[in-house]
Amino acid sequence: MPRDTLLTLQEVASYLRLNLFTVYRMAERGELPGAKIARHWRFTEADILRWLDRKKRHRKKSKG
Repeated sequence: MPRDTLLTLQEVASYLRLNLFTVYRMAERGELPGAKIARHWRFTEADILRWLDRKKRHRKKSKG
């Protein structure tokens, strides 16, 4: 999948293996990088991968 691919809410939930409503709430709160376009959430694969990488690095720092 190219890094500039747009993902739907359902695709992000599936990729992260999270409940759809959990991903929706995270996006609404600004905890997950995305954009609401005409009442539909869209996410770029690159943004989701960067977000996930930041989460991993933050956790490593917290443990250290």
